[in-house]
Amino acid sequence: MEALSIIQDEHQSLAAILHAIRHMIKEIGAGRLQPDFRLLRAMVHYLDAYPEKKHHPKEDKYLFALLKKRTTEGADAMARLEQEHAVGDVRIKALETALHQYASGARDGFDAFSQAFQQFAEFYRNHMILEEHEILPLVKKYFTAEDWAEAAAGFRDNADPMGGTGEPSTHEDFQRIFSKLVAAAPAPIGLGGGPYTDD
Repeated sequence: MEALSIIQDEHQSLAAILHAIRHMIKEIGAGRLQPDFRLLRAMVHYLDAYPEKKHHPKEDKYLFALLKKRTTEGADAMARLEQEHAVGDVRIKALETALHQYASGARDGFDAFSQAFQQFAEFYRNHMILEEHEILPLVKKYFTAEDWAEAAAGFRDNADPMGGTGEPSTHEDFQRIFSKLVAAAPAPIGLGGGPYTDD
């Protein structure tokens, strides 16, 4: 069940990034932290470049498509998840736009970005709950040995470079970015307070 371990690892990595951003927004709103827009942009970039562009397509191809061959059980949940995957660009664009307006000094920019992020995080929370409570049990129930092997191979490719299982992406060195996020993010997220630098 290597594929399940990879999925759960990737969900945990995403949850950690969402928690980090939520904590930073709270601290900024309370006046205890100055906004670091390069850090926030790097985090939002990760949300687009990995969960939306790589993790979701793998789920579509190596979980949902294979499961559909074995059963019609869970069809409504899969249809909902696939639809949510299909409109990922809309979610990211809304978050990027809100962050750009905030960084540009727009009136109520912080509040708008905070609200946009909360909506984004709440979506992902519900999305992952649906996958883990409705779909993964069906995968365990219906997958054959061949399905498990195909899913594991598919999920090993383009594995989450932020801390999931597997090798870093060959396209973008997120390990380097993540180390800088940890160095820049305040405790308890990271090491506490250094500026984010992308060099």
